[in-house]
Amino acid sequence: MTIAIRTPVEGRDRESTILDHLFKPMGVDGVYARTKPFEDTIDGLHRLITRYRPDGAEVLRFPPVMSRRQLETSGYLNSFPQLLGCVCCLHGSEKDILAAVDRAKAGADWTRETACADLVLSPAACYPVYPIAAARGPAPAGGHVFDVAADCFRHEPSRHLDRLQSFRMREFVRIGAPAEIVSFRQSWIERAKTIAGELELPFKIDQANDPFFGRTGQLLAANQLEHALKFELLIPVRSDEAPTACMSFNYHKDHFGKTWGLVGDDGGTLHTGCVAFGMDRLAVALFANHGLEAAAWPHAIRAALAFD
Repeated sequence: MTIAIRTPVEGRDRESTILDHLFKPMGVDGVYARTKPFEDTIDGLHRLITRYRPDGAEVLRFPPVMSRRQLETSGYLNSFPQLLGCVCCLHGSEKDILAAVDRAKAGADWTRETACADLVLSPAACYPVYPIAAARGPAPAGGHVFDVAADCFRHEPSRHLDRLQSFRMREFVRIGAPAEIVSFRQSWIERAKTIAGELELPFKIDQANDPFFGRTGQLLAANQLEHALKFELLIPVRSDEAPTACMSFNYHKDHFGKTWGLVGDDGGTLHTGCVAFGMDRLAVALFANHGLEAAAWPHAIRAALAFD
């Protein structure tokens, strides 16, 4: 029997229904085991997005961790320290490590003996690509375009399925002259509308800002809005009144270009931009809007996901 949830329902009831059928709790808010129907939908979304991959895009798939120093250099720690997750490990001699293990056996806190490794959990799929591109030297005419993806982490514990701590992100990243980045972003706003249409999902496009930290962050967010540097494609998931950002369209201007020394063949600093797909959010949006049985979704949606 198909359980439809596209009719008006209270937000928490809708989320509870999806959670019970498609996820398994793992003891921490925002971290769940995912079932086969959900993962099949993620795979279908990847197939759909791949059909829209920009010509000449270089494909890179990143692990869920990245260099701590590279992330610090990129400025993430200054802008979003509240979201960052570090990898911590036991260090020292065998005696030191065994002492920590013994404390754990005694029910004491062993984690105070850990220290940060040279890794952090990747907060977005695009961060590792900029130093890779910079290491190649001056970009050729037309710049670079990448198709990247990673398992990501942001420390924002929540019981809402559209705000997971551990989630999948896929991005198309463009590095080039300012006009090329503006054109890339605008074209992707239009393509994203087409993708949402293929999935028969209600949506709207709106300006947005990132969750910059602290008082200085408020100024950065205001600047982002003033210069229209970020847009999002919003789809109802928890409620129609507060739709969820499932795709974003970002223009970083010369931030990463200056940070990493990204230059063109004329020596000028390049600009960067990206379109990001929240894979788990898109999948949840499909189930929230079309029902829990993917086999009963309209043929056009199943065809877009290459299910049929």
